[in-house]
Amino acid sequence: MTKFYEKTPAARRQQLIEEGILSNRGADCLAEKGLDDAVAANLIENQIGQFALPLGVVRNLTVNGTVRQLAMVTEEPSVVAAASNGARLANLNGGVKASAGPHRVIAEVVFDDVADFDAASRMIDQHREMLFAVANAAHPSAVKRGGGLKQITCEQRDRFLILQLTIDPSQAMGANLANTIAEAVAAAAAGLLDQPVLVAILTNGSSELVSAEVTLDPSTIATAPGNGATIAEKIAALSDLAQCDPLRAATHNKGIMNGVEAAVLATGNDTRAVAAAVGAYTQGKALSTWQLAGGQLVGHIKLPLPVGVVGGAISALPKAQAALSMGGIRTVADLQMSLAALGLVQNLAALRALAGPGIQAGHMALQARALAIAAGATGDEIAAVADRLPAQARDLASARKVLEELRGKH
Repeated sequence: MTKFYEKTPAARRQQLIEEGILSNRGADCLAEKGLDDAVAANLIENQIGQFALPLGVVRNLTVNGTVRQLAMVTEEPSVVAAASNGARLANLNGGVKASAGPHRVIAEVVFDDVADFDAASRMIDQHREMLFAVANAAHPSAVKRGGGLKQITCEQRDRFLILQLTIDPSQAMGANLANTIAEAVAAAAAGLLDQPVLVAILTNGSSELVSAEVTLDPSTIATAPGNGATIAEKIAALSDLAQCDPLRAATHNKGIMNGVEAAVLATGNDTRAVAAAVGAYTQGKALSTWQLAGGQLVGHIKLPLPVGVVGGAISALPKAQAALSMGGIRTVADLQMSLAALGLVQNLAALRALAGPGIQAGHMALQARALAIAAGATGDEIAAVADRLPAQARDLASARKVLEELRGKH
């Protein structure tokens, strides 16, 4: 029986249709080469074309007992394969457990050089109801959905007075909502304090953390060079290294974000917002830990994931809608927990490769195809050149030489 990864893209889409994962309309959308011209022209400024990247799918990642099909957009070979392998290993052990708290975004209204911080803070507190009314009037549709401004806190940071606004954006990512509310509250607060506002804008820092955990029997993660117990011990050691070495932590986290950002992009979400939030949170530390406990290998990840499932590009991009539908993603919590689980299994696959055969064995095998394309191979030539590239000479010059030889024979 032909495996999923061995099929053509059309055959893969057809299988997803037959499995009830993808609709005919979604399949047609994914088969399209680009956006409608009007959509592309109105999403950004000075639009001069479209930039294509491959969209793949991680099959059957089990998160809290629900099997997810997660779309990923990336240019890097081996990322989807590694995530798929990590998902397979997790599924052998019952899948990933994940949790997400209430979805909130934070905006800041900041005043500079306030003469009397205590008096200013009291003024804000005395007019709290008025400020909430202003926020509700600025975005009444959010209030109707049960969202909107939920909390105002006032604090002093050096010479700055900061009003921190905690906002419920419902199922949206919430950036535009937060900025609209922040600017409305800023105007009202400026009147109360008789002082101009320095800035009123959302923050991409986040205290809202999403967690995922997987417990593995070492026998299920054995590799050709090493038994499972040895691999598990090495993974735990690599995790300890990432906790104390910032340079290793950066690469450790990059492997996690290979999966997370690819899925964030596929769903039309803001990859820069996620990267900024994660960067602020980690501060040079590793996002995940792997420890041996009771003879089992336990992996845990915690990270901020400011994403949404409606609004902005998410709703405007048909392929983002198809990606969400294919994954059975209906709420922000669904997406956040799926992303955290994906990051964890992506990390598992990378650490297992490092602990076993090394990272290059699988990566360079897939990189050969990219080299073939860069050398000018097209169609069936791509696989032919990749297959002929010797393992010890996988570089562009070698790929060009193999292509010339191949074409010379024809």
